[in-house]
Amino acid sequence: MSRQNGKRRPIAEINVVPYIDVMLVLLVIFMATAPLLMQGVQVELPKATTAPVDAKEEPLIVSIKADGSYYINLGDNHEKAVDLADISQKVRVVVGRKPDTAVLIWGDTNVPYGKVIALMSSLKAVGATSLGLVTENPEA
Repeated sequence: MSRQNGKRRPIAEINVVPYIDVMLVLLVIFMATAPLLMQGVQVELPKATTAPVDAKEEPLIVSIKADGSYYINLGDNHEKAVDLADISQKVRVVVGRKPDTAVLIWGDTNVPYGKVIALMSSLKAVGATSLGLVTENPEA
């Protein structure tokens, strides 16, 4: 008879509990930072009761401050004012690559109506088919 029958063989197991802990911590971090990623330039949005938009991918956000300056959430410097021609050029490139990209306009409550219309017509001219105006819920 062999002696190996009485010996126990080591069992190789991976302890997954630490991996689950790390995954849950990362989930909490991503849940906390996700709303901050869609933040554009700080503007006072008009209040309206509307249904939220279902976006399959991250939209472009173009902001208009009360003084009429334009901002776009592309590149490293989101806080730098750009002119309408630069915004049109950047949106043309993005829409050329991904035609279904939604473009959301964050207009301050006090921005002149003509500025919003000029922006919208410029975006339509470069091929943006999905435009939306962002408002704030009055109950919030």
